[in-house]
Amino acid sequence: MARVLGWLWHLVTGLYRLVVVLVLVAVLALLWLSWRGGLPVHVDQNVALVVHPQGTLVDQPSVGSRFLLRLIGSQKPAQQTDLLSLRRAVQAAADDERIGALVLDLDDMGNAGLPQLQELAASVDRFRKTGKPVYAYGESYDQYQYFLAAHANHIALDPMGTVFLQGLGVYGNYFKDALDKLGVQVNVFRVGQYKSAVEPFLRNDMSPAAKLENRAWLGDLWSSYQAQVTANRKLPANAIGNYIDGFSAGLVAAGGNAAEYALKSKLVDAIQTRDAFRKGVAAKVGMDNAIGSFRQISALAYLRANHDAIDRVDRRNRVGLVVVQGDIVDGDSSLDSAGGDTIAALLDQVRQDASVSALVLRVNSPGGSVSAAEKIRRAVLRLKAAGKPVVVSMSTLAASGGYWISMDADHIYAEPTTITGSIGIFGLLPTIDQPLNKLGIHVDGVGTTPLAGAFSIERPLTQPERDIMQSQVNFGYQEFTEGVAKGRGLPLATVQQIAQGRVWSGQEAKKLGLVDAFGGLDAAEAEAAKLAKFEPGSYRLKLFVPQREFLQRVLGQLSVSAHAGLSGWAGLSIADMQWLQPVVHTAHLLRHFNDPKGEYAYCFCTPAVAATVH
Repeated sequence: MARVLGWLWHLVTGLYRLVVVLVLVAVLALLWLSWRGGLPVHVDQNVALVVHPQGTLVDQPSVGSRFLLRLIGSQKPAQQTDLLSLRRAVQAAADDERIGALVLDLDDMGNAGLPQLQELAASVDRFRKTGKPVYAYGESYDQYQYFLAAHANHIALDPMGTVFLQGLGVYGNYFKDALDKLGVQVNVFRVGQYKSAVEPFLRNDMSPAAKLENRAWLGDLWSSYQAQVTANRKLPANAIGNYIDGFSAGLVAAGGNAAEYALKSKLVDAIQTRDAFRKGVAAKVGMDNAIGSFRQISALAYLRANHDAIDRVDRRNRVGLVVVQGDIVDGDSSLDSAGGDTIAALLDQVRQDASVSALVLRVNSPGGSVSAAEKIRRAVLRLKAAGKPVVVSMSTLAASGGYWISMDADHIYAEPTTITGSIGIFGLLPTIDQPLNKLGIHVDGVGTTPLAGAFSIERPLTQPERDIMQSQVNFGYQEFTEGVAKGRGLPLATVQQIAQGRVWSGQEAKKLGLVDAFGGLDAAEAEAAKLAKFEPGSYRLKLFVPQREFLQRVLGQLSVSAHAGLSGWAGLSIADMQWLQPVVHTAHLLRHFNDPKGEYAYCFCTPAVAATVH
């Protein structure tokens, strides 16, 4: 009996060890496959390339590995889509005889900046010029989804769908009355007539100066939107305005059928179910009975299949790419911020990499900490001093601190719809002595100097403390304007006139000399290669990204998934709880306000569709 039990025990432990080894091998294999992009992919002849953006369109994904999503059991669509990957896929497909058509499936595309969409649309236009058709389908189209769809030969809309165009607006929440009731004193120090980032803490409404500047750049963006959509759809210049103005009456006349109103307005070409749309595309590329749809390949799978071909150039000729995305903060980058230490370290890597001869700095940021922005700017200067030219590519937003890190570049590219400028500084320090007093809590003590315990939020600011803060803000503003004047080759008086914290569209910024030329990442990459004296096509782009540990990446994705999972909490959705959004948005901003001196170059200037709480 002892021998039998012993044998059984050895059998169980042996099987246990075998299972552990097999699981470990499987995990390592999945990790390897994830790192390599998945299993090898074959591209058949005459298939449609499907571009299906999911979630936010970003210049650099926070978490690049889809394996991590599977590892933590996430069944949700990807919350971010890499703009660069989509553009590469569409551009490669344009010259690939195996790709017979392009399909834009836009239902799951979330937030996107107009400049980002313009860059992707330029790739779609290049595909279309080859004579191969571009199809777009949506169960409904919001404003930004429709902008991309307008570049297709054929736009289909579900019979129950809507093309909902609204225009652009900037709406915010103002807290003065609430702060007064709480007794919180928000001490603000700023320079510039238009530096309105602090207004929510000082007013109950938007100031006339802020309304003036916002109307100006919003008007530029909206004019560009309308011009491009109507040109692509071959509609009269006022067609979009008429569609919006007549939406209510048109819907009533159509018996509430929004799809019919969109078709009558010539914004779409057909009202189709998804099955009917698939059959229409199948008439061009054939039907795949195994999946019950047209013959197709996804953009990411196509990129995997073409990875070696796309990458087949001299690896010694490289143009580096560093992305600054999100609020600029002190310390390390996180999933939604660009840390000064992290970005500066990446720029130093570029400087030390002998295979890289030039850099494209892609900026999509409203700014943030002055100290962090200055750390990044100094790293840019070190790169230039090493003989490596720097070209900035401004994405949706490169304002305030985002412009600070850009101003010393050899060349700056922006789209006409890029939001930039906001050259100004502010300091922010709330004090809570009054709320504490109401609770019966009082602060008292002694110090060896008048500055002992200075800038404590538990005590009101003294006049010397106020003078210190304001003088530092004044100094920062002077450094900012002098840096712009030197970097851009402009008279200081001119910079001081166009600064003042005012926000400009890329269209106006070019006229003012704040940017050099219009263009996206491709134009900036070509300029960097030219400055590096590379022949066209003889170089490759090398992306430098923060090196996070595997566990940090998993935890980061868990954090993102948990945030998205709030929709399941107590059966409520954050999207439905509109009254919570201002609180969440403000808390998000305050979490990123970590400058050691309390000085910020930040722009609250993200455009939103009208009537959206933002």
